Amino acid sequence: MQPTHTLTGSLARAARALVEISADIVAADAGMTHDDLRSFERGTLTIEDQQADALRRVLEEYGAVLLPDGEGGYGYGVRLKFSRLASKRIDTWEGEGGPAAEDDV
Repeated sequence: MQPTHTLTGSLARAARALVEISADIVAADAGMTHDDLRSFERGTLTIEDQQADALRRVLEEYGAVLLPDGEGGYGYGVRLKFSRLASKRIDTWEGEGGPAAEDDV
C-alpha cells in the first residue's frame, strides 16, 4: 500500500518524541544509524523512499499515527494510536498472569 503522505524529518522527530522512544532504538529498528536518523530529523539528510517507509513502519509500531495533509482541514501531523489512559491499561496487561516462562510446546 502506498503511503498517502510524505514522511518529513520534523514529522519523524515529532512522532518519536510523542511515543517516547530513543533515537538509538528507532534507528536500529529502522535499519539506520543514529547519526543518519538525527540528521534526517534535523533536515540535513534526505533518505530514500524505502528507508522512509521502514522508518514510518517503526514509528507506527511504537504507537504513532501519521496523519496525511488535509485531514480535518489541517496539514501533516502525528498523534498517538492509543490514548494515555488506554496506554496505561495496556501496560498493566503485560504483568498479568505472572512472569513469562519457557514454552515446551
